[in-house]
Amino acid sequence: MNFFSSSKPKVKCGVAGVGSLGQHHARIYAILPNVEFMGIYEANDERAAEICARHNCRRFATIEELGEACDAVSVVVPTDRHEQVALPLLARKTHLLIEKPITATLEEAERVLAAAQAHDCIVQVGHIEHFNPVMAFMEKHIDRPGYITAERLAPYTPRGTEVGVVLDLMIHDIGIVLALAKSPIRKIDSVGISVLSKTEDIANARIEFESGCVANLSASRMSLKKNREIRIFQDDAYLSLDFMNQKGHLVKKSDIVTYGLKLKVGLAKAGDASSIPVQDIPIEKDEPLKLELMHFTEAVAERKQPKVGAALGKTALEVAIQITEQIKAARK
Repeated sequence: MNFFSSSKPKVKCGVAGVGSLGQHHARIYAILPNVEFMGIYEANDERAAEICARHNCRRFATIEELGEACDAVSVVVPTDRHEQVALPLLARKTHLLIEKPITATLEEAERVLAAAQAHDCIVQVGHIEHFNPVMAFMEKHIDRPGYITAERLAPYTPRGTEVGVVLDLMIHDIGIVLALAKSPIRKIDSVGISVLSKTEDIANARIEFESGCVANLSASRMSLKKNREIRIFQDDAYLSLDFMNQKGHLVKKSDIVTYGLKLKVGLAKAGDASSIPVQDIPIEKDEPLKLELMHFTEAVAERKQPKVGAALGKTALEVAIQITEQIKAARK
């Protein structure tokens, strides 16, 4: 079945909030062949005029009007306003992609989930790395992770500081390790430091799973550079992957065994760099946000559950809040 067939009705989409990230939701909706881009809701007059002129779309006066006109809407407002924007849209049976985290609190998340269920609406949460081609490779090749390390660094900007770095950045990696470990959590130990904002700007969390897997996550929004890397060890392989540049390398136990046999019979020399069994990973690069929105609009058109639904988004939020609560308690 060709989802992008011209015979299929287009999904009517809109964006609530067209700031630094929301503008890209608008850009992609405007070019997706299965989407009719209806317009935006944006509080800032100058920004709204800029985006409407760029995409020849309508600015809606209220969230309710946007919901009435659309089948699906991306909610890309600050985290502490997610519930405020989501509930009136759900009341109009509008399917939602809510940027991560789903909400700022578990109570808000529960109200959003209840509203989605009551109005039979799809809610996808914007854990964008789940649509990164790097993640697709990991999902195929990782089935028994024993140890995971993830580092996510970014320079400081005022945007996003309505929440701490755990909810702002680390939550991406929380969602990733939950998907890879596929196991209940046994224990979490966390530390964090506030430097410029009222909440933590640097954080580290060690998550132990019932399966025995351990994940060590570090996040900072005080870095001079951007970095989004993950390393995964299991009993037959080691992977090092770069989410930002969509590349990585793989060391397989079977290759090391083969290399050792070659050494024994004289077909390889110790220290010969050309014989070291490290494979570059063949990753077909693409824009994760485009892939995410394509998946969302397909889920809406076919009325199927999205890859990153509200339940997974709420679980990631639960873990993130436990980490932030540990950090707060240590600072008292």
